Amino acid sequence: MTTDLELIKNIRKSIVNMVHKAKVSHIGSAFSIVDILYLLYFKIMKVDPANPQMPERDKFILSKAHASAALYATLAHRGFFPMSFLDEYCSNGGKLPAHLDMEVVPGLEISAGSLGHGFPIGLGMALANKRKGIKGKVYSIISDGECNEGSIWEAAMLAPSQNLTNLVAIIDYNKIQSFGATNEIINQVNLKERWQAFGWQAIEIDGHHLGDIESALRLETTKPKAIIAHTTKGKGVSFMEDKLAWHYKSPNDEELKQALEELS
Repeated sequence: MTTDLELIKNIRKSIVNMVHKAKVSHIGSAFSIVDILYLLYFKIMKVDPANPQMPERDKFILSKAHASAALYATLAHRGFFPMSFLDEYCSNGGKLPAHLDMEVVPGLEISAGSLGHGFPIGLGMALANKRKGIKGKVYSIISDGECNEGSIWEAAMLAPSQNLTNLVAIIDYNKIQSFGATNEIINQVNLKERWQAFGWQAIEIDGHHLGDIESALRLETTKPKAIIAHTTKGKGVSFMEDKLAWHYKSPNDEELKQALEELS
């Protein structure tokens, strides 16, 4: 039987192959959320790959949609669509576009791209579920750089006022965004306190420790829940970890070989 860690490594292998073949960016952003996505789709969320629109399902929103490779790879390994789809990532006429398109990719809840949009849509879904009496939860991964967007905080203000205990915000706090270190652009060292001030149950965890992630996701709260996940950009490949360049670069043939060796 394949172990958790083996499955997580296999997802990362798929991502590095996808990004290398397509010669596109954002592999660092994708790698930082793999452990979280794995636990959501394989351990936590109520989903059915054979019936993606199941009414009582839990829903996932990747608000930092530029990390689409991580979500696509996770969905494929979970059985939402054939693994062969991954070969068409970011290719002309391919099945998996760079940013999320719910019209062409099975298992997606929304189309997303511009930062700050996905999380508020997820809030709307959680509010609709509550009003309709649907039990499914809504989970959304937000980037730390995305927390610069005002729309994130407008949604953060609304959720507690509507007592949306079915909404979980997961902040990918990898501390690097497009122009440099996140906290040098807009200081966010007090992210936990900010979410708490808006009325959320905020928890800080190691975003790569499977036990910590699972415990935080399973914790029942009387408020909307915000999980501040301390992660590493490029996690899993030594020469990519904590490097701004891998927000933009794609691995060449030699780098692909080294990455796959490390992930094996």
